[in-house]
Amino acid sequence: MKRIESFIISESSHPLIFWVMVLIRGIFNYSLPLMDKTEARYAEIARIMSETQNWIVLHVDYDIPFWAKPPLSSWASALSISVFGDHEFFIRLPYLLLAVVIGLFLSRYNEGTSRYLPGIFLLCLPEFYLHSGVVSTDMFLSFSIALMMLSFWEALKEESKSYWGYLFFIGLGLGLLAKGPIVAILSLPPIAIWCVISKNVKKAFKTAPWVLGVILSLTISIPWYYLVELRSPGFINYFIVGEHFERFFNSEWQGDKYGFAKQQPFGIIWIFFIVFILPWSILLIRLINKKWSIIKKDSWALFLLVWMLWTPFFFTTSKSLIHPYILPSMIPLALFINYFWETVKNKRIYLYCGLGIPLTLLIVLLSGVAKPIYINNTDKYILKNINPKVPIYSLDQKSYSSQFYTNGLIKIIDQEKLEKLITKGSKFYIRITNNRWRNLSPGLRSGLELVNKNKKVGVYQL
Repeated sequence: MKRIESFIISESSHPLIFWVMVLIRGIFNYSLPLMDKTEARYAEIARIMSETQNWIVLHVDYDIPFWAKPPLSSWASALSISVFGDHEFFIRLPYLLLAVVIGLFLSRYNEGTSRYLPGIFLLCLPEFYLHSGVVSTDMFLSFSIALMMLSFWEALKEESKSYWGYLFFIGLGLGLLAKGPIVAILSLPPIAIWCVISKNVKKAFKTAPWVLGVILSLTISIPWYYLVELRSPGFINYFIVGEHFERFFNSEWQGDKYGFAKQQPFGIIWIFFIVFILPWSILLIRLINKKWSIIKKDSWALFLLVWMLWTPFFFTTSKSLIHPYILPSMIPLALFINYFWETVKNKRIYLYCGLGIPLTLLIVLLSGVAKPIYINNTDKYILKNINPKVPIYSLDQKSYSSQFYTNGLIKIIDQEKLEKLITKGSKFYIRITNNRWRNLSPGLRSGLELVNKNKKVGVYQL
């Protein structure tokens, strides 16, 4: 036990620990299916983009444009599909690579000899580790915000290189392509708050290359917004007004075209923040409590704290949110922990718990205990052995995973069409949810034979 403790604490072991955690995340990315709804939806958007080579208008189905998000993450996954293929690992590869790049870049902020330590802290945060292999927009948004925030910090340093100021505006442009104007809402206010507290307002205004920087941001982002509105009129109104204002400030909003507004209790974002960073939330609370007199006088610590807490603070009153909204807080949290790490007592306990989570999950994955959980949240396995040359339909509605794993061939039909197919005697497959199956007439059910099913849905043939 002492040897293990000495190994984990030893700085010489940190590169190995970092890359082992990356490897474990890669195993998850390879092994787990695309699950409904969110991940399978974004994977299908990327698959359609790669197949049709339409890189402007995102499509959630061949004839249905997807207006809810900008294209940056979909571009990344679609490019990976085009180069490597549509295996789950390759669709998730851009997110893992981005996590590695961020983790390695944070090494410049470690004052000790272990350059990998900040990256280890970052990967030990469950929320960040999860999104190192989830197909969504949140990782690219977090990267864009981090690029803005860290570039701002670097630009303020004495004898700073001029490119940091331009990198700030590049981050803004990328953020507008990652998730839209929310990038400005989650980055500019904490910068302004810190500038006021630290009395750096004048210096910040003088340092920023405003004219060229704004032109750079707009050059990166505006062409896509213009082209997508040109080719798919209505996008700007839905995305800017609906997704950025109505979703968060109007609990009665019924305009969501691609799901439903997830209504949560008031202030739930703070519960997400505490739970999804365990055990580090315990350390964070203790550090703020014990080091407050230092933090409020230390520019770097205060900058990280304001950056970290602004996102949950902003979403406090929102009832339409999910836990990935806290992801932009993970990078400043890892840097904050790293900054005070030398003063932390019981380091091994936090590291054991942080490293133990992915190791435990890997054991659970390999044991097969968790398989029923993901088998019932994807259509991959019930579609595995069907003949791709035989038409496949879905009664009344289809899932995103069924779209992805049939390469978009599955079509929605109603009960009347199903009756005609059975009467005609055509060979086909039909996907039917278990609830819908129970409501079918005995005559219809007797004409269909079960091919495969899980707890939610089954595939049948004539």
